[in-house]
Amino acid sequence: MHNPGKFRRNPVDTTQDSPLSAAISLNGQETMAMVRKAVERRNVLLAYQPVFQTARPDRPAFYEGFIRLIDESGRIIPAKDFINAIETTETGRIIDCLALEHGFKALAADPSLRLSINMSARSIGYPRWARVLQRGIKANPTAAERLILEITESSAMTVPEIVTVFMKDLQAQGISFALDDFGAGFSSFSYLREFSFDFVKIDGQFIRGIADSADNQVLAQVMLFIAQQLDMFAVAESVESAQDAAYLTQMGMDCMQGYYFGAPTVTPPWKMPLLKKQA
Repeated sequence: MHNPGKFRRNPVDTTQDSPLSAAISLNGQETMAMVRKAVERRNVLLAYQPVFQTARPDRPAFYEGFIRLIDESGRIIPAKDFINAIETTETGRIIDCLALEHGFKALAADPSLRLSINMSARSIGYPRWARVLQRGIKANPTAAERLILEITESSAMTVPEIVTVFMKDLQAQGISFALDDFGAGFSSFSYLREFSFDFVKIDGQFIRGIADSADNQVLAQVMLFIAQQLDMFAVAESVESAQDAAYLTQMGMDCMQGYYFGAPTVTPPWKMPLLKKQA
């Protein structure tokens, strides 16, 4: 099995129902203008959500860092409100750079922290992103082994051959990789062995309500089996109830993430008291 490093140490993001969501989704030009201004001013931050190892539910295994923008009025805007509009643009690449910069700052602030940061496969080969990565690794000798890079299934499948080489190079430096939204497209099965992800994060559509859904139970079990056969840790996304958490524990899911365990919070986890929920 790949060695994604040691699992480590919880915390509520009030931005999930952004008051701008509806308006922003209706006007792509306004979205781009808002994002560009925030990026130019570096008005970004991370929101942290815990991921728990099922066998050790007393403390988070790692956190996922979600990028947030701060608009001119000071409101915090979640990525879901702008990511589709900027994914294929250079602004999207800069967002990935800023997310990684903040990730390295968090890793430096807490030497026990393990953190995953989202990136697009389109940022592979982007010179600024590569510089941020190498600078962060050089500045902190333990950062690489505590960093997980998350790439969505749809993004990885745009350039699978490039992603494969990219991952092998960085895994040699100690960095781990997670395939995000696994199963959303069912397009990556044939590439999973070549990719050699350390984690697969099963898309939330197969997890929500799983305790009462025979279809989701079968599909999630298949994806868990595939992950296990390929020596990858399986993470269930969008776990929102005690019933679902209990079912996932019983079926042998490796890790769980979702509102049942904690919503994303912009308060760094090392500045909050440890919280926990038992399934």
